Amino acid sequence: MIQAQNLSKLYGDSPALQNVSLDVAEGEFLALLGRNGAGKTTLLKLLALLTRPSFGSLSIAGVDQNGDWNTARRRMGLLGHNTFLYDDLTAEENLLFYANLYGVPDASHTCRETLETVGLASFGKELVRNFSRGMRQRLTIGRLFLHNPDLLLLDEPFTGLDDRATALLEDLLRAAHRQGKTIVLCTHQLELALKLAHRLLILERGKVAYLGPNQPDRMGQMRELYLQFAG
Repeated sequence: MIQAQNLSKLYGDSPALQNVSLDVAEGEFLALLGRNGAGKTTLLKLLALLTRPSFGSLSIAGVDQNGDWNTARRRMGLLGHNTFLYDDLTAEENLLFYANLYGVPDASHTCRETLETVGLASFGKELVRNFSRGMRQRLTIGRLFLHNPDLLLLDEPFTGLDDRATALLEDLLRAAHRQGKTIVLCTHQLELALKLAHRLLILERGKVAYLGPNQPDRMGQMRELYLQFAG
């Protein structure tokens, strides 16, 4: 699903990411860890095709830099720090807007099902500006899964979530993993990474410090590794 070779990203003369090589197979769950400023968000933006690498090569879902990125984007779901919700639209209208962008078949039915899944079925006609923070969070999670993406990219998705939204997102990620979806989760929460991921990628100052299997049976050693490079 993802093939990256010697990816580097410069902002001016400052390298945010340096020579990162990474292969992520279809159906794999990768956790991306590191201190603030380690390059996690930069790498996720590259994988989400929101920015281009300064150097190196990248292929997503079989599409390389010379191909049609829109083909790859249609297979992605991105959950970042912005909800990408429109306050002056209802919950249902927000989902319909994105469903139509992605060409979701039977969009109205899919949107109603999504609202049911995230516990907002009775608020579908309510303007999002009237939603609580927790309701916005759950609607954003619904938007992520709306078009049944094959590749899920999540940047610190659990930060600031209330308990209900946290449980919902964990359940949906586990279900997506069982369905064979590919997931890249950027997080500061080692326990969560060890609980969910197949492999761990730890970045330090824009470089790969560790890329290897998750070994929950060696919890103490994994914690030491995390604290060494990302604690």
